[in-house]
Amino acid sequence: MTTQEEKIESLRFIGLTDQKIQETLKNEAITNLLVEIVSHAKKVVNGAALEKSSANLLYQIGTKLKSQIKNRLPLLVESVVNKNLTTEPQLNAAFEYLISHPGENLNIKDFNEYCGVGVVVTAEKIKETVQAVIDENKNELVQKRYKFPVGSLLAELRKRIKWADGKLVKTELDAQILSLLGPKTEQDNAKEKKKEEAKPKKAAIIEEAEPEKIQSFMELAGEAINFHKPGENYKTEGYVITDKTMDLLKKHVKETGGKVVTRFPPEPNGILHIGHAKAINFNFGYAKHNNGICYLRFDDTNPEKEEERYFKGIIEMVDWLGYKPFKITHASDQFDKLYELAKELIRRGKAYACHQKNEEIKGHNPPPSPWRDRPAEESLKIFEDMKKGKFDEGEVTIRMKYTMEDGKQDPVAYRIKYAHHAKTGDKWCIYPTYDFTHCLNDSLENITHSLCTKEFQSRRSAYYWLCNSLDVYCPVQWEYGRLNLNYTVVSKRKLMKLIQEGICKYQLVYI
Repeated sequence: MTTQEEKIESLRFIGLTDQKIQETLKNEAITNLLVEIVSHAKKVVNGAALEKSSANLLYQIGTKLKSQIKNRLPLLVESVVNKNLTTEPQLNAAFEYLISHPGENLNIKDFNEYCGVGVVVTAEKIKETVQAVIDENKNELVQKRYKFPVGSLLAELRKRIKWADGKLVKTELDAQILSLLGPKTEQDNAKEKKKEEAKPKKAAIIEEAEPEKIQSFMELAGEAINFHKPGENYKTEGYVITDKTMDLLKKHVKETGGKVVTRFPPEPNGILHIGHAKAINFNFGYAKHNNGICYLRFDDTNPEKEEERYFKGIIEMVDWLGYKPFKITHASDQFDKLYELAKELIRRGKAYACHQKNEEIKGHNPPPSPWRDRPAEESLKIFEDMKKGKFDEGEVTIRMKYTMEDGKQDPVAYRIKYAHHAKTGDKWCIYPTYDFTHCLNDSLENITHSLCTKEFQSRRSAYYWLCNSLDVYCPVQWEYGRLNLNYTVVSKRKLMKLIQEGICKYQLVYI
């Protein structure tokens, strides 16, 4: 365990001021990563002093490193300390290369070439290039003076001398502009007045206004949606990479043809409301916008709450909004496969049969299960007996050995329910939970973008954990804000209560 004094000493090693150290210590994750970086760096320098430019780049590693390339930390540190990576553009190129080549035996020669290792951009070269760019824009510069958009010049310089030190380039550019234009005048510092457009006079006869063009959901979303490309799941922040990830992604892309694949997965246990309209548009709209496909998948894992009218109502609602599913599926279509996957999870020591009662495991701080470390063979036998109906409801569950982001420990994967299922009848008396079913159904249907609302963000790490624990293809989960309206009930549970108590009626109304 690293002490506070040791952390402070490590942060001083990379040149942080006392004030910056105190700010950094407030972020435990970054502090711990920087301590690890310093530990690697000290082994490389072997007692020698660290140059300031290298220290700055080490700090950037600590603040910019993505989790999926954490295993490349020693390479990055060594490359900086050994002066192979000497500028911010080179370090950023290193990040790009490593993100694009996960889980591979790295080709150091290609890595160095991509990052411009060994490329030296002299001060003379910077001066010449800056002069050339200024000459090309001289007339406009002289005309607009200091109101000329200097950013466009910097962008052009980054293209021509990619590996040059950005600060040196900016300093040289400022110097040459000053030499050309001279110091700023009062006119240069004056703010431009906005030109007021003349308002058209009101016509005696008002023409009928043209109806506004109705924009699609994706047109309204615009650049806010910046998702990964199919097959590039590993480039997403927080995505977990294993030694099987790249092979699974290649197989996935081959099966989907590189198309975007989404799904709208409602539970058929209630009526849809306006909040669901956003989810429908998000999933179907994103797929349509990218020439992909979208499944309508019923999450039918709670048999006692599901009714045929809800299945029909959901299909009608999707159709009414103008979307046609690629295919209508059910979570129950995969019950046999899910059962086998649950057994495999137990065999791998990552799930177990537990006899704690439901009220005992509620909340975020339940007592640890005394059955957590029972032998896999024993849990498998109990799971088989659960399937055969040898236990009462609530007497035993199958739980996964994982603590979720919100602190919930060992979520339930399977529970007993003696209820008739709308699709499978009485074949099953054990049913998988959302936490077990959702990500695996996404995997089995080759979903590229698993889109859900923000309340499921705390389940994202469990989503990745389960797929990777079973070595199956892992989609990427993306969250968006749920739709809430003032003075309107947008909770299916609350709407059902209003209907069941006779306060309001359930009726599908299409406008």
